[in-house]
Amino acid sequence: MPLLIVVIMMALITAAVPVGAVLGILSLSLDEIFSRGRRSLMLGDFVWEQSIEYILVAIPMFILLGEIMLRAGIALRMYNAVIQWLSWMPGGLMHANIGSAAIFAASSGSSVATAATIGTVAYPEIEKRNYHEKLFLGSLAAGGTLGILIPPSINLIIYGLLTDTSVPELYLAGIFPGLALAAMFMAVIAIACLAKPDWGGEKVETSWAARIRVLPDLLPPVVLFMAVVGSIYAGIATPTEAASIGVVFALIIAAMNKALNLEMLKAAFEGTMRSSAMIMLIILAAVFLNFVLGFMGVTQAMLETIQELGWTPMQTMIVIICFYLLLGMFMETLSMMLTTIPVVFPIIVHLGFDPVWFGIMITVLMEAALITPPIGINLYVVHGIRARGGKFNDVSVGAVPFLIAMMFLIAVLLALPGIATWLPDAFYG
Repeated sequence: MPLLIVVIMMALITAAVPVGAVLGILSLSLDEIFSRGRRSLMLGDFVWEQSIEYILVAIPMFILLGEIMLRAGIALRMYNAVIQWLSWMPGGLMHANIGSAAIFAASSGSSVATAATIGTVAYPEIEKRNYHEKLFLGSLAAGGTLGILIPPSINLIIYGLLTDTSVPELYLAGIFPGLALAAMFMAVIAIACLAKPDWGGEKVETSWAARIRVLPDLLPPVVLFMAVVGSIYAGIATPTEAASIGVVFALIIAAMNKALNLEMLKAAFEGTMRSSAMIMLIILAAVFLNFVLGFMGVTQAMLETIQELGWTPMQTMIVIICFYLLLGMFMETLSMMLTTIPVVFPIIVHLGFDPVWFGIMITVLMEAALITPPIGINLYVVHGIRARGGKFNDVSVGAVPFLIAMMFLIAVLLALPGIATWLPDAFYG
C-alpha cells in the first residue's frame, strides 16, 4: 500500500497537479475506498484543530522576515560585504555565494527564499567577471539549501511539530552540521578552481580598509540571528515568539536604512501570503492523509514488516536514507516530509535512534532533494533568475559536486552522530 501511494503521488505530480491538490485527492480517495468517506465527515473539525497549532504561526513570520530582508536591500548590502571578506580564495565570488547564503539562512529559515535572494543579487557577476557558469549556478542552488539546516529553520519547526520533538534542541543540533556543510561547499569550490583556475573568474580587488568599511553591512543579519535564536535560548521567547521578534527587528533595520515604506511592505506581505498559503495547504492536506493512513494501519504494517526482515538498526537506517534520496528526485521536500515522517518516525524510535539526530539527518536529506533533478526546487529557482536564459541542465550539472559533499556529510552523521547531538546534550544536560 505505501508503494502504491508513492507511485500514485509521483504520477499526479508528474502530471503537473499542484502538490496540495495531490495530497488532498489521495487522502479523500483512500478514505472513500477504505472507510466509505467516514473520515471526510471530520475534515472541517480536523483542519481547524490542526491550523490553530501555536507553533505554525512561526512559519509566516519567518517568511515575512526573509521578504523584508530582500525588499529592504539588507541582503544586497550583506552580499557586497561578504565579497570583501571571502573573495580572496580560489573561486572568488562563489565563496561569497555560500557565505551569504549561510548568513541569510540564519535569519530567514527558508531554502527557497535564500536561493532566490542570493541568486538574484549574485547572478549578474557571472558574465561580468567571467565565471564558469555551471559551477557558479550550482553554488547558488547548493548555498540556498543551508536555509533549512542552519537555525532558524522552517523545516525543523515542521519536523518538531510532526514528531513532538523540541524545536530549540533541533536548532542547536543544526548549528555544527550547517556550518560543516557550508565549509564543505567552499572546499568543493576551492578544489574545482585550483584544478581549473579559469573557472574562478576575475579577481576581486579589495583591501583591509574596504573590509573594515563594510562591517556595518554584516551587522543587521547578526542582530536578527541574535534576536531570534538568542531570545529562544535566553528563555525570553518560544520559537513562535522569536520569529515575531525577528520581524520587529527587521522592520526597525529597514526603517534605519530608510527602506520602510508602504510599497515595500505591500510587496513583502503579498509574498508572505502567497508562500504561507501554499505551505499551509500542503501541511493540512498531508496531515489529513497521515490521519487516514493511521486508520488504515499502514504505519503498524510497515513496523511489522521491518521486524520480520531481521535487519540491524544501521542496515535499516541506510535503506531509509536510500529511500529518501530516491524519493527526493520526484517529490517536493515539504510534501515529502509531511507524508513520510509520520510513517518513518515510529520505525526510527523503535530502532533506538535519537529523534533530534534523525531530525538533522532528515533535514540534510531534504537539502539533497532540493538540488536533485528532476524535481529539485532550488534548481528551478536558480534557473528562473537567469536573465538571458539557458539550459536547465547547466544548473543540474553544476550542483552535482555539492550533492556529493552532502553525501559525505550524511556518512559523517552516520559514523559520528555526536556532531548533531553534542551541543543540545551539553546545553540541556
